[in-house]
Amino acid sequence: MKLKLFLQLFAGLAIVLTLLPLLAIDYWWIRVFDFPHIQLTILTFTAFITYFMRFKIKEWKDYIFVTALIACLGFQYSKIHAYTPYAKEEAKSSSTNYQGELLKLYTANVYQKNKKPEKLQQEIIARDADILLFLEAHKPWQNKILEVLPTSYTYKVEVPLDNTYGMLLYSKLELVNPQVRYLVDDSIPSIATKVILRSGDTVQMYNIHPTPPMPQHNPTSSDRDAEMMKIANMSRESKYPVLVLGDFNDVAWSATTSLFHNVGELLDPRKGRGFFNTFSAKSTFMRWPLDHVFISSEFRVKHIEVGSDINSDHFPTYTELSFEPSLKDEQKPKKPTEKELKRAKEQANGVEKFELDY
Repeated sequence: MKLKLFLQLFAGLAIVLTLLPLLAIDYWWIRVFDFPHIQLTILTFTAFITYFMRFKIKEWKDYIFVTALIACLGFQYSKIHAYTPYAKEEAKSSSTNYQGELLKLYTANVYQKNKKPEKLQQEIIARDADILLFLEAHKPWQNKILEVLPTSYTYKVEVPLDNTYGMLLYSKLELVNPQVRYLVDDSIPSIATKVILRSGDTVQMYNIHPTPPMPQHNPTSSDRDAEMMKIANMSRESKYPVLVLGDFNDVAWSATTSLFHNVGELLDPRKGRGFFNTFSAKSTFMRWPLDHVFISSEFRVKHIEVGSDINSDHFPTYTELSFEPSLKDEQKPKKPTEKELKRAKEQANGVEKFELDY
């Protein structure tokens, strides 16, 4: 009897944790359950299997529990399926006959308290990426990066801050009209810039690091959601191909990132390739993808991977893209619905702040 009660409580927990993120509430203790859908899928599957240890054919309550668990398991898996190798690739792979230069992107949340920069310094040299983006960087981190940064990184935008939202951008490619912008909060920067590719083509790049919905940072997700929706609207309206890079403090499958993805008319290179979990580097089990690279349909994916340990709480990301605008119609994203556009506008306006046309 005690085992049966335990299994019912276990099943009930799996059901409740599945339903919580469906609440239209932006408090952190609700939104945090958007993150662990991989773990919750495993938890729900375990609850489903173990419940049969005491399943009774004549007990109607058991059918309710099992039916609810099946529904929850289906829901949990549906959130993460697109990021498994069994799903269709959303952003197609680079053409086999592609002759152009690859665009190489390296992004890293360095973790401001990290006192061991040697691994990141080694990665900077080894990766030799075209564009480097460092987050959570203050002045000491800026100095450590500049110690080893090759002179080939001619272009830079540096916003070192002590509040864990510093941002450093270095590029071998020409940056045109780079702007540091504070879309939601006067202490949270983002960087918008045009980039001139080696082919001579111009692309628009946005780099962001919004606040997470956590009690020590922000008790609600409103600020994060507002910044993401502002960027999504800019991406959709851009006359140039678009790249969006950064630590979103949100997982790929959440309602907010999904809305950002759709409204921005962007592609997610991970879909059909893998989770590429970047946080937390300190935990083997509790990991999810918080660091993102979104692309418009002019780009294709040559390579994507999670980088090596750099003593941060995040793993870096490394991405290689080909620029093939002539084939963009082969992977054109769906247009957002009127309902999605309205929702994005409401979230973007949820935090009043100036917004520049770009």
